[in-house]
Amino acid sequence: MKTVVRWPGLWPQLLLALAAVTLALAAHGEGLPEYRLKAAFLYNFAAYTEWPAEAGATLNVCIYGADPFGAEADSLNGKKAAARTLVVHRKTQAEALKGCQIVFIANAGSEPVRHVLDVLRGLPVLTVADTPRALQHGVALNMNLTQERVTFEANLRAAREARLELSSRLLRLATGVQQ
Repeated sequence: MKTVVRWPGLWPQLLLALAAVTLALAAHGEGLPEYRLKAAFLYNFAAYTEWPAEAGATLNVCIYGADPFGAEADSLNGKKAAARTLVVHRKTQAEALKGCQIVFIANAGSEPVRHVLDVLRGLPVLTVADTPRALQHGVALNMNLTQERVTFEANLRAAREARLELSSRLLRLATGVQQ
């Protein structure tokens, strides 16, 4: 009996493998600008998150506060992640974040982080930061830069409260996971 390989059934696996390689390369990308690496992480966070149906076909990636990414974030525009198209927006008002599916809270103190989290409470929004102690304040994913390597930690409770499921493949790469 012949084994038939069906390419359409392999595409999701191939895309996940490609995303894993991208994330691994970004994590070890010495010499690359910090926010180019962090933009790659945002892409992979989108790809390795299971979204509720209400998220729709577009994932609005919103950068809240002073934008540290510049053109690096713009490279995400139009990319596909988990069959959804990424669109980058910059927002300066927390109330304007309600139409976002991913919110990157630019390096801010604990008060802006708490305010954004209060505005987004109960919505299916993946919150991401790169601020010390942001995870403890309730952000789902927090990126760190250590010895020119970008790492991240995850807060599963925050993700579950937002009705999001973080892939076990993503969580294996985290430096810390809060239950």
